[in-house]
Amino acid sequence: MARYTGPKTKIARKFSEPIYGPDKNFEKKNYPPGQHGNSKRRKKQSEYGMQLMEKQKAKYTYGILERQFRNLFEKASRKGGITGEILLQLLEARLDNAVFRLGIAPTRAAARQLVSHRHITVNGELVNIPSYSLRPGDVVGVRERSKSLEVISESLSAHPSKMSWMEWDETEKTGKFLAYPMRDEIPENINEQLIVELYSK
Repeated sequence: MARYTGPKTKIARKFSEPIYGPDKNFEKKNYPPGQHGNSKRRKKQSEYGMQLMEKQKAKYTYGILERQFRNLFEKASRKGGITGEILLQLLEARLDNAVFRLGIAPTRAAARQLVSHRHITVNGELVNIPSYSLRPGDVVGVRERSKSLEVISESLSAHPSKMSWMEWDETEKTGKFLAYPMRDEIPENINEQLIVELYSK
């Protein structure tokens, strides 16, 4: 499936925040790209523009395309509760995101690659579908033959898991998805209400 593989700093500058993590190039130019990017007389954004920007930010942050994102929104809207919060919970429950949150991979893109290349297991079974949706109680692990991979060990030492809804077992190299996170536990700076308003039109 197609994925955005262009310059990540350019996308971060578009949203005026480092959505892909720490970025030295973004710190140098933290304004939108283009010849008018640094202009103080930028046109005021419309309500629709703000909603669209928020949706695009969420898509780029979690690395998914429009159809998948729309399907997740429809799934969230069918569940009882706050649609925007459920949407973020479903995004956080994706396998590639869980691998990133556990610290097995340094970025979501790297996590997606680990899953696609069959290095990750769920409840002891190999799963190579990045969009696989985890349920509370599922155990995400590193395949036995892959536990010695340098990229995984380096990531685990540099990015230890800190998420309250996940539990990491260093000895077994497994992480348990304890529950869907509450909105205040998700660190991403996304205004999900704007996304709900956009899709509700």
